[in-house]
Amino acid sequence: MPSSPANSVIVLDFETTGLSPNMGDRAIEIGAVKLIDGEVVETFQQLMNPGCRVSSFIESYTGITNNMLRTAPSCEEVMAQFAEFMGNAHLVAHNASFDKRFLDAELERLNIRYAGQFACSMLIARRLIQDAPTHKLGDLVRYKRIDNDGVFHRALADAEMTAKLWLVMLEELEQKGVSNPSFGFMQTVSKTSKGAVGGLLARARV
Repeated sequence: MPSSPANSVIVLDFETTGLSPNMGDRAIEIGAVKLIDGEVVETFQQLMNPGCRVSSFIESYTGITNNMLRTAPSCEEVMAQFAEFMGNAHLVAHNASFDKRFLDAELERLNIRYAGQFACSMLIARRLIQDAPTHKLGDLVRYKRIDNDGVFHRALADAEMTAKLWLVMLEELEQKGVSNPSFGFMQTVSKTSKGAVGGLLARARV
């Protein structure tokens, strides 16, 4: 299944109460963009009530307040809807290990398994955009002059920015002679050392 095209994926982002579901943290917002053949065909965005208060730090960091979450549907309700939206698609996120932890934890509560695999746009950017000042999403968006509305740390806005960055990286691979890379190839890029990426791309051009 990783042989499926890299330009047909779901790009997602979570906002959460903290850093680790293992410490009891929960998702409070999910945003996702569905790409088919490099085009945005659908989006998903929903606040969700984690059943606990969020800290003042998270309120100021995300702009998501306890008052906003009070009337939001439960995590369980939202994640059941998202599982349908996601289907068996492969997934992309910036710092994907973070989002995968929360996706796994929230779906585990519902006993839902998913078939798709993850690729991390941050690890791939570190290899393909080595001269960027940092590989934080906002810095990459500015470095690559990607059109944005200046909103960060809200789930759909970050998912949309990550999707644009993903497509920019696919376009640049195309310019380097690597056309229509598979999702599995992008996963391979993310695991290749920076010094060996040039050789990987050269072999892919053959």
